[in-house]
Amino acid sequence: MQIFQQNLTENRVILNDLTWETFNQILKEIGNKRVIRLAYDQGIVEIMTPFGQHEYSNRFIDNLILVIALELNLNIKTMGSLTLKKEMLKKGVEPDSCYYLNNEPLVRQKQDIRLDIDPPPDLVLEIDMSNSSLNKLPIYAALGVPEIWRYDGNQLIVFILSNNHQNYVQSDYSSTFSWLKVADLLPFIDQSLREGETTTLKHFRHWIQQQTR
Repeated sequence: MQIFQQNLTENRVILNDLTWETFNQILKEIGNKRVIRLAYDQGIVEIMTPFGQHEYSNRFIDNLILVIALELNLNIKTMGSLTLKKEMLKKGVEPDSCYYLNNEPLVRQKQDIRLDIDPPPDLVLEIDMSNSSLNKLPIYAALGVPEIWRYDGNQLIVFILSNNHQNYVQSDYSSTFSWLKVADLLPFIDQSLREGETTTLKHFRHWIQQQTR
C-alpha cells in the first residue's frame, strides 16, 4: 500500500510492509547524489521530496546554527542529510541537517560515519510542513540523538531526549546551546524573506553577541 501526501513545500510517499533489506537496496540504487530523504521504521518507508519553502527553511536555519557555532567559537561538523541507521535496530532516517558539536572531536577526521561504531549527531534539524505520516521521533530516540529541532513553517520546536533514552521531552530551550530559547530564531526567518539573508545574518550575529555577553 502506498500513501501520498503532497503540498507546496514537500511531497511524501509512504510504503508499507517493506523489509530492512529492501530499504537498504533502495538507498543503494538511489545513491548519494539526490535531494530526497528516506526513513525506515518497522516495515514502513517514507520517501520525502523537498520543494522550495522546505529547502529554504532548511538552508537558512542551517546558516543560523553555523553562525551560533562561529560566535561561540565551537567546533562543529555539519553532516547534512547523513543516512543515520543501525542494522541491529532495523531503523534508519535521513534528517534535513545534522551536526556534531559535543562529539565533534570523535568524528572530526571521519568522512564515512556509521552509527554502529560512531556516536550519533548531537543535533538534528527536521523540516516537516505536511505532518508526515511517519513519526521519526522513535527512530531518533532509538539511535540516541540527544536533540531535535523541528520546524513546521510556523513553529520551531525543540525535543530533548529523556534520561532513559526512550522518548523526547519538548523544551523551550536548546540543550546544545543552553542559553538559547529556540523560538527566538523565528523572527530571523521572517526577516530573511523581507531583507535578504546577508543582512539578516549580520543582525543575527549582533543579536547572539548581546545574548552571550
